[in-house]
Amino acid sequence: MGIITDKEMGSKANGADQWFIDPAPRGAGRFMGRITASGERSFYFRYTTSTGQRDTLPVGAYDSKGREGYFTLAAAREIAAGWSKQYKNGARDLRQHFATVEANRLEAIETARDQADKEKRTAEAAEQQAELDKQRRLTVRQVFERWASTELAPHIGGDGKRIGRKDGGQYVREQFERRVFGDFGDVAVMDIRKADVLSILDAVKAEGKLRTANMLLADLKQMFRFAAEREIIEHSPIELISKRKIGGKDIKRDRVLTDSELKALVKQLPMANLNRRTVLGLWLILATGCRIGELMGAVWVDAKSNQQALQAVVDEHNLVQKSGAVQLGFVDSVARTWYMPTTKNQRDHQIHLSKFALTQFSELAALRETDRVTGKPLPWVFPDSRGAGPVCIKSFGKQLADRQRSADERMMNRTKAVDALALAGGRWTAHDLRRTTSTMMSQLGISNDVINECENHIKQGMSGVYIQDRRQAEQAQAFDTLGQKLTDLVFSTI
Repeated sequence: MGIITDKEMGSKANGADQWFIDPAPRGAGRFMGRITASGERSFYFRYTTSTGQRDTLPVGAYDSKGREGYFTLAAAREIAAGWSKQYKNGARDLRQHFATVEANRLEAIETARDQADKEKRTAEAAEQQAELDKQRRLTVRQVFERWASTELAPHIGGDGKRIGRKDGGQYVREQFERRVFGDFGDVAVMDIRKADVLSILDAVKAEGKLRTANMLLADLKQMFRFAAEREIIEHSPIELISKRKIGGKDIKRDRVLTDSELKALVKQLPMANLNRRTVLGLWLILATGCRIGELMGAVWVDAKSNQQALQAVVDEHNLVQKSGAVQLGFVDSVARTWYMPTTKNQRDHQIHLSKFALTQFSELAALRETDRVTGKPLPWVFPDSRGAGPVCIKSFGKQLADRQRSADERMMNRTKAVDALALAGGRWTAHDLRRTTSTMMSQLGISNDVINECENHIKQGMSGVYIQDRRQAEQAQAFDTLGQKLTDLVFSTI
């Protein structure tokens, strides 16, 4: 019997299985071809197992041209020859042998896949650790910039309220530039120790600027907490440093002008050589409890159509002055209101104008100037010398401070009326007048919650969350009552 040929594999089906067998030596297995009764053509390898049983393994279907998924005679014979070789070399149970080989192959693939996954995870972990190490090697200056852009820059929070600092963190930046970055700006923040920070604060204390030292400590704490929360450092190195050990406990001013001092002020103001607007501004603070920055940001209501441009001027003014104090507000003498769209505590505020307050604003309106170019009335109630924006609050404060000195404390090129505003109770500031307003209201029997609304203080605790009524009617009555007292006080003194 000869070897299988393509001619045989191409024979017509005859209704029964036809088998063709390649000759082979004993113990080598046999390569076989088959044509089924229906005409299907395939190759097989037959061998005898270790138990003496015959077993037949399929090689594949036949096609003379070797189409995809089929075998030519030569290709099938080559596969069978390989199996025969394995069989003669001892693999007497080929079916189990191939099953074991396949299982081993699949296991090897799975092992390789697991190893690849493990290596990938290891690489990712290494990359994450490298990024973490990189973050932890951020310098103090880099952490500051991230903190400033995230926490200090003004922006709108998820609740629609403005958050951040009014000056965008300008004051903090200047303090860090002056006191921190010189020695530690390029040092990795994770390398900063408590002793490093204390050396900075001790230098500020040595200058005698204890309040500045406390403020710097508070800002440094905030920055280090920011870094710790983002795992740039494990923990803040200065969390346990207290103000008591740095600048001492902050002493809050509690200066309040008494009625007798206010009467004295009525008599002394005409001799103080103050700008008339400044005098009227002092009485307005007493009559409304406004902050000095709110007073300087007042504009006349007929300029409200230019609110966006005016706000831009205020923002630029605050940026130049490195402050967020000036707040835009619209004075409407007809409606008897002074409305501020936003204030220091990030909410709007409306002040009812008493007759006393209206009198001050009426005189200010009479002093209203016109633009040098357009000839139109200036929008600012307290315009600067160029009429381009509000007066700087520092200028207002200096006018008061310069008139509460002793003769030998007089500053060059400043007023000669050095003690014109000195009062029995000691030095006073514009903000002390605001505190005086609250005190007078309390003495007049006005409730604390109404006083807090008049001064635009935010309610604390749960009442601040659930009680949203601003008590406008009670505020108006309170301002009118206060205005009457101020009127009586002024006219009884003249």
